[in-house]
Amino acid sequence: MANRVQIPTSNSALIAMIADEDTVVGFLMAGVGNVDLRRKTNYLIVDSKTTVKQIEDTFKEFTTREDIAVVLISQYVANMIRFLVDSYNKPVPAILEIPSKDHPYDPAHDSVLSRVKYLFSAESVASGRR
Repeated sequence: MANRVQIPTSNSALIAMIADEDTVVGFLMAGVGNVDLRRKTNYLIVDSKTTVKQIEDTFKEFTTREDIAVVLISQYVANMIRFLVDSYNKPVPAILEIPSKDHPYDPAHDSVLSRVKYLFSAESVASGRR
C-alpha cells in the first residue's frame, strides 16, 4: 500500500505553494508536495537569495499549469509581485494569500478580499442599497 503510485486523473489537481521555508515544509509534511517526471515541483521556497524574477516566473508557471487548482502564496511574497497577483483574474487556479510566521496577514493587501469588497459595493449600488 505504501508504494502505491498515484496516477493523475482529470479529477485530480495540485495545490502549489510560494512561501518561506517553514510554511512550505509544513504543507509538504501534510502531503501537498509533488515532483513530476521532469523534476518540476509544485512549490517555491522563498528566502533571501530568491530574486523577484524567480518569484514572477514561478507565479506565471503555476498559474498556467493545467494540473494546479490552487496557488497558496505568502502575503509578503505576493506584495513583491503585487502587480501580477492583482492583474490575475482567472478562477482556476485560485490564488490565496496566506500569512507566514514572520509576516502577519494584512487584509488590506489581500487581492481576493479587495475584489469581494468591490463586488459587494457594486452590487449594493446597483440594487439601490448602500
